[in-house]
Amino acid sequence: MPVYVETLTDPSPQDRIDLAKIYADAPNWLLAPHADADALITHAVADGSLIAGRFNDRLLGAALLRQGGDHWQLSHLCVRKVTRRRGVGRRLLEESQRLAGEAGKPLRLAAPAGQLDAQALAARTHLPLDRL
Repeated sequence: MPVYVETLTDPSPQDRIDLAKIYADAPNWLLAPHADADALITHAVADGSLIAGRFNDRLLGAALLRQGGDHWQLSHLCVRKVTRRRGVGRRLLEESQRLAGEAGKPLRLAAPAGQLDAQALAARTHLPLDRL
């Protein structure tokens, strides 16, 4: 079965458990500027920027996709540790690129300065990298 990407505006109790598991595996720098995973999730749901990858009714990865005036920005991309290397992150990235392209906007990645993982992802995907 494929991974379906969706915007989460009203996550179910199970979705919130899955999101907590996704971001529990995240390094602290990925949660910035939020104090913890719960604050990140609450903020992202409130502003409508939370997207997630679903497989078999469970969320396996999530990110924030913000629509801007001149470009869209993808940040806080994280996949559950037990699910990594199976294409979930790539699926979230591809769908973000597709949505931004449909809106006529370029997609940019965003991460705190000096994060090598984010720099490597930007280089592999040929996307510009913004600093949070």
